[in-house]
Amino acid sequence: MFCFQCQETAKNTGCTIRGVCGKQESTSGLQDLLIYSIKGIAGLVLDAREKGLVSQAETAQVAAFAARGLFATITNANFDDERITALIREALSVREELKKKGAAFAHDAVNWNQSEAGWAAKAGSIGILSEANEDIRSLKELVTYGLKGIAAYATHARVLGYEDQDVWDFMLKALSGLLSLTDADALTALVLETGEAAVKGMAVLDKANTESYGNPEITSVNIGVGTRPGILVSGHDLKDFEELLEQTKDAGVDIYTHSEMLPANYYPKFKKYGHFVGNYGNAWWKQDKEFESFNGTILMTTNCIVPVKDSYRDRIFTTGMAGYPGVPHIDEHSGKKDFSALIERAKTCEPPVEIETGAIVGGFAHEQVLSLADKVVDAVKSGAIKRFVVMGGCDGRQKGRSYFTDVAQALPEDSVILTAGCAKYRYNKLNLGDIGGIPRVLDAGQCNDSYSLALIALKLKEVFGLDDINDLPISYDIAWYEQKAVAVLLALLYLGVKGIRLGPTLPAFLSPNVARVLVENFGIKAVGEVADDVAAIMAGR
Repeated sequence: MFCFQCQETAKNTGCTIRGVCGKQESTSGLQDLLIYSIKGIAGLVLDAREKGLVSQAETAQVAAFAARGLFATITNANFDDERITALIREALSVREELKKKGAAFAHDAVNWNQSEAGWAAKAGSIGILSEANEDIRSLKELVTYGLKGIAAYATHARVLGYEDQDVWDFMLKALSGLLSLTDADALTALVLETGEAAVKGMAVLDKANTESYGNPEITSVNIGVGTRPGILVSGHDLKDFEELLEQTKDAGVDIYTHSEMLPANYYPKFKKYGHFVGNYGNAWWKQDKEFESFNGTILMTTNCIVPVKDSYRDRIFTTGMAGYPGVPHIDEHSGKKDFSALIERAKTCEPPVEIETGAIVGGFAHEQVLSLADKVVDAVKSGAIKRFVVMGGCDGRQKGRSYFTDVAQALPEDSVILTAGCAKYRYNKLNLGDIGGIPRVLDAGQCNDSYSLALIALKLKEVFGLDDINDLPISYDIAWYEQKAVAVLLALLYLGVKGIRLGPTLPAFLSPNVARVLVENFGIKAVGEVADDVAAIMAGR
C-alpha cells in the first residue's frame, strides 16, 4: 500500500505497511481500485451524454454514485472491506451498463475485468505510485483529495434534496481528466477549478442545511450530562441526526452530539426536542476514551471513526458511508433509516459518566454574524478589534497541534478568532473573553461551514469598500487533517485568499515543485514558532 492523503501520514511521507489511521493494506488497495473504477465511469458517462445516450438526470445519478464512492475513501470513513467491495461491484455494474448503451472511453479503467481473486494484484498496479512523475502525481492527488471533500459535501446536500448540476459536471470532468491529463499546466488549472467547485459545493450544502433546519443561532451548549441513558451522535450528517431525534422523542433516552456534530446544537429546528441534552466530549481522536465513558450507544454518521475498542464494540453503529468491520451498519430503505436496534440497545445502558460541566457558545454562521455587522464594523473602526484570525480546519492526535491552542492563548485581546471544523476543540473551551460583547471565538460550525467564514470576509470587504480580500484585517492560520480540509483550502485559494499558514505540517502529497508554486502564487507557508507567527499575524504578514 501507499497512502499519504492525511496530515498524520507516516513520517510525513506516506504509509506503506498499515495506515496511521488503522487502515489495512487490503482496505487501501480496495479503495484505490474503487477510485480507479469511478474515474473510468466518469469518462464513459461523459461520452454517453455527448452522444445523447443518457439524460442529464441519469448523468447526475452516476455522479452521485461517484461522490458516494469517493466519500467512502476519505480518511477514517470506512475500514470495512466488504462494504468497499460492494461499492466496486456497483461501480463495475454501472460501467458495463454504460458500455452497453454505446459509451466508450479509451483507458484501461473501463476495461479491466479481473475476478475478485485478482483485485489485490490489480490494485497494486494502479495505486498512487503508478504515476512516476512526482509533480504530475502531486497535482493529480491534490485534485483527487479536493474532489473527495466536494463529494462529501455534495452527498450531505443530496440526502436533503439539494444538488448542483455544475458540481456534478465538474466532478465527472475532473475524474475523467485525472486519467487523461499529463500536462502540468492543465492539471494546475484543474486544481483551481476544483477550488471553484468546492465553493459551489459548500454553498449548496449551506442552503440545504439552513433551509431544512433554519439559520444557526448563537447558542449556549450544555457540556454536562443528564441522568438517563444516552445516544451519542458523531460525524457530520444532519439528516441522520434529525431522523434519530424523531425516532427517540418518546423512547426515554437522551441525545448528545460529539465532535463535528456539535453545531447541530445551533440549528433552530433541533431545539424543539427536549431530550436533546447537548454535547459530550471533544474532537474525533479522543473518541476511544470518550465512547467508553459515555456508556450509551454511539452512531457514527460519517468519517472520523477510529479503530473500535472492545469496551464499546457492542454499543457502536455506523450509517451512511461510514463503516468498520464487525460493527452493525444501518442502511436506508425507502428513503428512511430505522434506528430501533440502536435505540433498544441504548435503553439497557447506564447514563453517561460526566467528564466536564458548563457550556460553550457557538452558532456564528454567516447570517448571525452579518446581523451583527454594524457592531463588528464599529469595533474595527474604533480599533477595539485589530485583527480577525481564521483558525478553522481539523484537529488531530499529533502533539504539534498544541500550536493552535498556544496561538489562541497568545493572540492579543484585541483579536477575534473565526473558526469552523473540529480544530475549534483546541481553544473553544478556553476563557478568552469578549470585545464589547463580541466573543473572541466565533464558531461558525462544521468544516463545511468554512463557507460562512468566506461569506463573512467577502461581506466585510464590501462594507469597507476594498478591492482585494487580502486588504482586510484577516489572517489565516489553518489546521488540516483530511480531504475536506483540502477542499476548503482550494476554495480559499479560488476566492483569492493569500498568505495562509497551514499546519501542523505541509501536506506530504505536495512535491517540492508544486509546493513552490503554491508559495510563489498564493503565499502559503508552514506554521512556525508561536511567538513569531502571532507577531506576523497581528502585523498582517
